[in-house]
Amino acid sequence: MRGEFGYDAMLLLHILGTIVGFGAVFLNGLYGAQAKQRPGPGGAAIGEANLAVSGVAEYVIYTVPVTGIILVMMSDAWSFSQTWVWLSVVIFVVALGISHGSQIPASKRMNELAKELAAAGPPPEGTAPSGPPPQVIEMEALGKRLAGGGAVLNLLLVVLLVLMIWKPGV
Repeated sequence: MRGEFGYDAMLLLHILGTIVGFGAVFLNGLYGAQAKQRPGPGGAAIGEANLAVSGVAEYVIYTVPVTGIILVMMSDAWSFSQTWVWLSVVIFVVALGISHGSQIPASKRMNELAKELAAAGPPPEGTAPSGPPPQVIEMEALGKRLAGGGAVLNLLLVVLLVLMIWKPGV
């Protein structure tokens, strides 16, 4: 319970995991916007760096439900039957589904396409452009998917924080 070293240490790890893990990915959309403003190798580098950092954050995010479950088990006040606890678990699982089903694959594909474009270089001089390269068209669609999914994930994070702070169903 609060005030005991073990519980407070686990709470520290839970909060730290939340800050580091979710904090690292909360602003991914801004990195995407910056990459879009820098076509070519610069934009590809931003995308690669963002994907690498997000990959590390992913593992830190996995510690959050583990430490949260341990906190519930260590507590005399909280139980898995309380609305805020079980709903938090459900929302976290939904967020993982969105991340692994949409966001991560789209981010990886976006980086592949950016590398292809950077390697291709500009069109040869004197040729009339016949429209954007197919990579650009696919990247636009992926960007919309990433933006929508990112907004949903950020909203789910806010809902999780509301549940953790106000604890409905206690």
